[in-house]
Amino acid sequence: MSNTLYPNPLIEQRADPHIWLHSDGNYYFIASVPEYDRLEIRRSKTLIGLADAPVSVIWHKPDTGPMSALIWAPELHFINGKWVIYYAAAPSQEIVDGLFQHRMYALVCEDADPLTGKWVEKGQIQTPIDSFSLDATHFEHQGKSYYLWAQKDPAIRGNSNLYMAEMENPWTLKSPPVMLSKPELEWETQGFWVNEGPAVITHNGKIFISYSASATDENYCIGLLWADINSDISDSAQWHKLPKPMFTTQADNLQFGPGHNSFTRDESGQDVLVYHARNYTEIDGDPLYDPNRHTRLKTIEWDENGMPVFGIPPADNQPLIKQQ
Repeated sequence: MSNTLYPNPLIEQRADPHIWLHSDGNYYFIASVPEYDRLEIRRSKTLIGLADAPVSVIWHKPDTGPMSALIWAPELHFINGKWVIYYAAAPSQEIVDGLFQHRMYALVCEDADPLTGKWVEKGQIQTPIDSFSLDATHFEHQGKSYYLWAQKDPAIRGNSNLYMAEMENPWTLKSPPVMLSKPELEWETQGFWVNEGPAVITHNGKIFISYSASATDENYCIGLLWADINSDISDSAQWHKLPKPMFTTQADNLQFGPGHNSFTRDESGQDVLVYHARNYTEIDGDPLYDPNRHTRLKTIEWDENGMPVFGIPPADNQPLIKQQ
């Protein structure tokens, strides 16, 4: 499928997009909303249909407490017969020592329909270090269930590193976390030292982790780790980091700061990159509070070595109405 067949953007003002293709044949979409105050899901039989699909709000943040501010980067998964949403939340908008105070949380729904079912809060995902953490995802590999996320280690320079651990259940870690990557290369340390937003895809004997790096302005970009699919992926030495980013700002196409991706497949089975980007760089104040990171789709190619080729962010192909 040609990239130009996708409306670009697909969904306006939805950052950190995650699309889950379920066994029922439906695509389920969840993302950060500009108000950072709720979790909403939309469902469609087609990828493009997500753009106009009805929105179901399944959870609102409380007024007070540890989950009362800045609801970020939700992901919807189906694990062991249960729907699970991972999300990050903070007790306030306060910044301490240069960081927000996010921790990771889980919601679980045991009903068949996640749009109408009952969601139960499972509380904070506990990790050995109680520190800024966010952007959790889940994947299964060789019969094991894994949790993959970004977190600050006070002993390591930067905002966040990437960690992975085996799971006991969808809201409890089983094994000690292993650090897979930290911001160290020039393109990972622009504005902020960041590795975050991991996503997993497998292809032709390899397992890949994409991730986002640097500040959330035009410096934001996507990097890649990979390991042999038969290796011990809990051994950090098995993971290789590509020296250059996979997906970066394309000024000629007015696409700035592409990042925080997930992966899905289109109706024909082709792999699709799901990501957000802005179409301008003139941002008043903190980029975090600029609402115009829009959800976008792009098909992925694979080279002769079995490595993904993301290409460049395609230009917008429809007029945008900027909402302030």
